[in-house]
Parts: sequence; C-alpha cells; structure tokens
Amino acid sequence: MKNLKDIRQFEEFDNLEFIARQVVEGFITGLHKSPYHGFSVEFAEHRLYNKGESTKHIDWKLYARTEKLFVKRYEEETNLRAHLIIDTSSSMLFPVKTERMNKISYSVYLASALIYLLKRQRDAVGLSLFDENIKLHTDARLNSVHLAHLYNELRNLLSDDFQPAKVKTSAAESLNILAEQINKRSLVVIFSDMFTEEDPEVLFSALQHLRFKKHEVILFHVTDHELEQEFNFSNRPHRFVDLETGKELKLNPNEVREHYQNKTKRIFTELKNRCGQFNIDFVEADIRKDFTEVLHAYLLKRGKLY
Repeated sequence: MKNLKDIRQFEEFDNLEFIARQVVEGFITGLHKSPYHGFSVEFAEHRLYNKGESTKHIDWKLYARTEKLFVKRYEEETNLRAHLIIDTSSSMLFPVKTERMNKISYSVYLASALIYLLKRQRDAVGLSLFDENIKLHTDARLNSVHLAHLYNELRNLLSDDFQPAKVKTSAAESLNILAEQINKRSLVVIFSDMFTEEDPEVLFSALQHLRFKKHEVILFHVTDHELEQEFNFSNRPHRFVDLETGKELKLNPNEVREHYQNKTKRIFTELKNRCGQFNIDFVEADIRKDFTEVLHAYLLKRGKLY
C-alpha cells in the first residue's frame, strides 16, 4: 500500500495501526524483490534448531514446508531510540479541499508506518508535535500502551476537527527546545515543509543544535512538489491564500512562475546544503509519490548507525 488511494480501499480506515501495518508489509514485500533485499527488518537469517534449546523462535511455517526445525536468528537488539517530530502548522494542510493527500496526512501515515517498523525492530519511539509552540512531547518507549497513545495522537491529526487556522510555524524555537528535552542520544526524524518566516540562520542554528546534542537527524522535507516548487497552476487568474496569515493575493501564475521557482529553489537548495554541512540526512518527501522513498531512507540511516 503506497498512497491514499490504496489506503481508502480498507474499511478499517480509522484504524491507523492497521493501515501502518499494511504500508510496512507492502514495503517489506517490495524490499525483498529489490536491490535493498540485504536489509533485515525482523531477523537476520535461519539456522538449524539444536536439540534442548528453547522452541520460542522456531519458524513453524518453515517447518510445515520443509519438515525441518529452523530457528529465527535475530539481530542483536540495538536499543535504538527514535523520536518523530511533526510540523502541525497551518501550511501543512496544503493542498486544501482535495481528494489527494495533504502534507499533514502524508506525514501522519509515514510516521505511523515508522512507528510500526520500529516496533518490529524492538526500538523505542517518541513523538513531538509543534506549530507556534510544542503541542505534544513524549519520551521514547516501546510498550504497547505508549504506542497506542502515539497512534491516537496521530489519528487526531487526520480528524475533520483538526483545522488549525492561521497557525504559524516556529520551527527554530521548537527544535531548540526539543534538542534539550530529548535527553538521550536518538535518531530524530522531522516531518516539515519548512515554510517559516523565521530568519534562515536561526533555523539552521536550531538544526545544528540537534547535531550538537549528538542526535542523528533525518529531515523529510514534505511538499507538494508540483504546486509548491514548480508552481504548476493553470493559466488563469487565481486567488492565493497564505494558510498561516490569511493574506490573499490575486494573480496569474504564468506571470510570476519563473521568479517564484528561482526564489523557492534558492531557499530549498540552501536548506539542503546546510543539512549536508551538519551531516543531517535531507530527503525530499513529495506527497504525490509513494511512501517507499522515506522508508528506504530510514533503513539506510538505521543501517549506518547499527
């Protein structure tokens, strides 16, 4: 399952953990058919069962096919702590009033899939939500009650009641606070469009703060590439509304497209280059594409750490 169209095929649409499982299982199936097959998402390999040892990890499905006893040989537990940070400001509601995913729903489904994958890998996970302020912050844990709480918080972001009007992004301040609050060294995964009126140098300093605190960081730059970067709107007058301020502007996209593209490219290229300088993994997460790119990026990062 790769996109919103696939997700809507399921009657259990409101069961976020179920959807996360479908995304991850589909991803793993594709993984074993791809050049990434070397990644282990649950166990390293099988070995023959030795008489007298525990039967806890015997693969009974394999026994049914081969009539031989094999044990799942697990990777050593890494005790990885992951912390997912999601931007919930108004700009993340774009595109509004559409059958396609917006940026917040794309981030929620990806975060849910990562939680499920972390659970399979026996890694602890925490969650933070921010806009102008930090709205939620949990420590990283693995127990089932904690994970159910995280799924519930994410499910709330998909609710029709979640419509934050004119709520700006204070990414720099929030990331600085979280850099101090995430006490133990963690893999920090950020989902944000990085649309903010903050001084770019202040934002870059906040990202560097996370690295200074010894955290490994992945920034998933969540955008609608076609509309927000290419500015590919039809050739007619449009009314554009800033979701975070309510300001309106009427114009024909063709008249400003080239200028808009150049300015946007400069901003995002600088962000990408700074992430490279700080050893932060920068991933362009286009909401029109499937989830596999983000999940691959996570496994690549995890593989480098452990």
